Amino acid sequence: MPAEASLIILIPVLDDWKALSLMLPRLARTIGELGVPVGLLIVDDGSNVPGGPDVIAANSHFAWQRVLRLRRNLGHQRAIAVGLCYVEEHLPCHGVIVMDGDGEDRPEDVPRLVARMRSEPSPRIVFGERRRRVEGAGFRSLYVLYQLLHRLLTGSGVRVGNFSAIPRARLESLVVVSEVWVHYAAAVLRSRQPWCAVPVSRDRRLDGTSRMNFVSLVVHGLSAISVYTDVVFTRIICASAALMALTFAAIAGVVAIKTSASVVIPGWAYSLTGLLLVVLLQAVTFTLSLVFVILGAQQQSAVIPLRDYGHYVAGVLEIATDQPG
Repeated sequence: MPAEASLIILIPVLDDWKALSLMLPRLARTIGELGVPVGLLIVDDGSNVPGGPDVIAANSHFAWQRVLRLRRNLGHQRAIAVGLCYVEEHLPCHGVIVMDGDGEDRPEDVPRLVARMRSEPSPRIVFGERRRRVEGAGFRSLYVLYQLLHRLLTGSGVRVGNFSAIPRARLESLVVVSEVWVHYAAAVLRSRQPWCAVPVSRDRRLDGTSRMNFVSLVVHGLSAISVYTDVVFTRIICASAALMALTFAAIAGVVAIKTSASVVIPGWAYSLTGLLLVVLLQAVTFTLSLVFVILGAQQQSAVIPLRDYGHYVAGVLEIATDQPG
């Protein structure tokens, strides 16, 4: 058994060992500021490129080091969920730091997140809120459009990512939130976990290029929105109801004009009435479909991360350190 750690740093990795090897020395230098033993848990998300143990063994500043190997690639969000559940079930600690291993989450910001977590009067998840991005203009433009869509559909903005500090008391609650299996940050907000944010800057990758292509980014964004499915559907139903009311009012207006002997109805008014009837019928059908989708979803069995994560764990590899104990 490894020595007990007061804090655990959780990093999901998919083949990105070179970037991790460049980031870990920086991280090792910062953990001395925390003043407590720190454990390192790497979640190997089904990597095909070898090198994990060698990369991690070169850093002995941690109280212990483990690689949690998954049976298959689950994706970044589910890898985080599995790691959190593993910590909750097997590793006593006072808090967990979730961060990426490619260097985009700056190791120098970890002490700031931990300091804020410790200073809170009650247990609260602390996110790193990005104030500056380093992507190109095209990505930033698309990101702004996504933020607008997210707010329109869910009623809330997009402010935080995975980089965060989780106190133990919040971890106990978080691992039974079904939405964590879909999108970690959105699940925290959706489940009304107490949280706050510390402003941070997003850095550049230390090696290679991101695996997040356009399709992956779209899927990632839709995953965050899907956590608010009931809210999204309710907003769409309200919009459909408003459309039905406007369509019915327009049809009633055409009929009223038709029954007025003093007004001549132009020929296009009849075509417009038929078109409005079609729109009304489609709006009614669409609204009823969404209602049944919502009702049907409530009957489905949800994923409970703490209960189900073990099916995806292939094994745990201990990496020796020079730390005593």
